[in-house]
This record gives sequence, structure tokens and C-alpha cells, in this order.
Amino acid sequence: MSVEAAANAGDYGSTASGSSFYAAMRILPRAQREAMFQIYSFCRQVDDIADSDGPRPERLAALQQWRDDIDALYQGNPPARLKDTAASVKTFGLKREDFLAIVDGMEMDVPQDIRAPDLATLDLYCDRVASAVGRLSVRVFGLPEEDGVQLAYHLGRALQLTNILRDIDEDAGLGRLYLPREWLWHAGITNNDPARVVADRALPKVCAPLAERAKMHFQKADEIMKRNSRRAVRAPRIMGKYYRAILDLLIARGFAAPRAPVRVSKAAKIGILLRYAII
Repeated sequence: MSVEAAANAGDYGSTASGSSFYAAMRILPRAQREAMFQIYSFCRQVDDIADSDGPRPERLAALQQWRDDIDALYQGNPPARLKDTAASVKTFGLKREDFLAIVDGMEMDVPQDIRAPDLATLDLYCDRVASAVGRLSVRVFGLPEEDGVQLAYHLGRALQLTNILRDIDEDAGLGRLYLPREWLWHAGITNNDPARVVADRALPKVCAPLAERAKMHFQKADEIMKRNSRRAVRAPRIMGKYYRAILDLLIARGFAAPRAPVRVSKAAKIGILLRYAII
């Protein structure tokens, strides 16, 4: 339920067949599954634009074209690349503003790379690239409106914060730094150069509270899922458990350099699927 979980959130950075998103969506009935893969395809395409190394003006123009296409979709004239999505929009009541929020989130990295955003900007980024995906998804899953919106809020942020903690070094290699400015300053890190920040010995002091915030969002999401139909929350629960496992591995490893990549074992992935996919 994030651009990187569904694609990663996010794995949009991996092939669909190898991602936790793919595994979680395969268990859905056909109409829901097709709608989710349409959402996946949209997120993947706008994410690819934002992450490409093309000229920034061209990437901005490409994202604007997506906004125009979304407007056309909701005006009843869907372009070819959104034709199949039209039925899902009608069937599940998918909202135009959530599609547009995802584009806006992708655009936040385009005019210039994000580097040490303040907490408010980081939360806005998480809402756009993660919770907006969640708001589309919970409508497909069939959750009640209020609980669905709250689940999207908490699980989207949990997944995205986990992505940020997992990808610190990878993002720094791209010139990006998503760790919040206020917490960097509190740890005594006043530079916002990604390469220098990720090598700083004080970095764990920034990552630890971010991990705690992610854990809080996972807990809130679990509380919401527990009071809803098991069938309605199968897919988000699988993704939540998978990403919580990643977060636990990150915390156990620690955030001091050098940081070895963490991976959820195949056995653990199968265990999550067996426990939560079968009603």
C-alpha cells in the first residue's frame, strides 16, 4: 500500500512476480486482483518517470501528461493506457484525488532531489506516495470508509518509513536523503549531503526514532485490521507482516555503517502467506 510497497512500497523497484505486493494480490478475487494490478501499473509508470535520469523538464512534462490523462478518465474519455481502469474506477469508487496525489508525490523528487525534508514535508511525501495508494487499495478490498482511510493512513506510513530506513544507502547513491531535518539536527548532523550523512557515526540516533514511528504505525494498522473482516484485510495484512519483518531485521542489524542489506527469508515469506492468505 505504497508506491514502493506495491511496487516496493512500496517493491516497485523489483519485478511484480518477485514482490510482496504480487504475492498478496494473487489471493484476491478476479475483479479485485485486476483492479489492484491496474493501480500497480499506474504507480509503476509514474515511479519510473520520477526515478529516471532524463532531463527534469521532460519528467515534469510526463507527469503532467498523467494528470491530464487522469482528468480525461474521470470525464469519461479515458486514454488508451487507462481504458481498463475505467471499469475499476466505477466498480470500486476509486477517487480522482488519490491518483493525482500519487503523481504529486512522485513529482516531489523531480524539480530537485529531496534532501533532509522537515517532518511536515516528509509526512506529506509519505501520504502522497504511500497512503494515497492505500486509499485506492482499501476501496478495492472493501473496507468500511472510516476504517479504510485510517488503515491507509497508518499502514502507508509504516511501509514508507520502512522503505526509507531500508534504502538509506541506495537513496544516498541517487543524491536523495529522506531522513527528517529536525532529527538530523538533534543528532548533531547539520550537513544535508547524502553521502556525508550516511557515513556519519550519529546516524543511528536519527534512524532509531524513525523506526519507532514506523512501529507505532504498524501497531495502529494492526488494531484496525483486527476489528475488520479477515477476508477484507488479507492482502494488507500480508504486506504489513512482510514489511514489519523487514523493519525488525533492520532494527536487529542496527544503522551504523557498514549496513548490510536485509532480506526476509523465503521460509518466513511462505509462513506469512500460509498464516494470512488462508481463511
